[in-house]
Amino acid sequence: MQLIDTHTHIYLPEFDNDRDEAIERAVKAGVVKLLMPNIDASSIDIMLAAEIRYPGICHPMIGLHPTSVSENYTRELEIIEFVASSHKFIAIGEIGIDLYWDKTHLKEQITVFKRQVALAISSSLPVVIHSRDSFPEVFEALEEFKGSGLKGVFHAFTGTPDDAVKAVAMGFKLGIGGIVTFRNSDLPGIVKEVGPENIILETDSPYLAPVPYRGKRNESSYLCLVNNRVAEILGITPEESAAFTFENSVQLFGL
Repeated sequence: MQLIDTHTHIYLPEFDNDRDEAIERAVKAGVVKLLMPNIDASSIDIMLAAEIRYPGICHPMIGLHPTSVSENYTRELEIIEFVASSHKFIAIGEIGIDLYWDKTHLKEQITVFKRQVALAISSSLPVVIHSRDSFPEVFEALEEFKGSGLKGVFHAFTGTPDDAVKAVAMGFKLGIGGIVTFRNSDLPGIVKEVGPENIILETDSPYLAPVPYRGKRNESSYLCLVNNRVAEILGITPEESAAFTFENSVQLFGL
């Protein structure tokens, strides 16, 4: 059984003391690829260092995270676009709109999101979308790109069943992580609704650890717990769930 963690920040300081061991634990658990979303200009070098240290395991994306968008977004985007043109990436991400932490720069977030979606289309790459408390705004921004062939994933999906149906109808996958194991999560019903062909698995480590590690540092080896829960929800074996989501991930990111 093989799994792909489609969203991990393994390069962050939270793993500085045991990154080698955390990746070894993941690989031993069957998590054979770790896909790394970028945050902003400051995270590019440490992310690419992880790719170099763990070739064939750690695969980088490039993008400007919405919570890093401020008045200087033009300069940040220039750096992102330059690096995108000079290095091979598997996706444009993590990009999107976040209205949970701060609504001050909503206008700028929308501008940055659209510009990076356009970059993804011109680069023939999928997008990894962050949409915390912002599904209406994200959907509205994506309307501009209908018919473009854009594909991607709504990372750490926490929308409504209607949001899920709409995202899937637009050709997107849903990123399912540790939240699916939480007692009061709506995700089990959504996973059943969209089916295994429309989901991929992720940890978002070091964040959003699944039960029984909720509230602690997350890591890619815990993806097995997410996969087990998804299999339970769908009434299939963990091996079948892994096979579905593995193939979905390979196709989406061109691995």
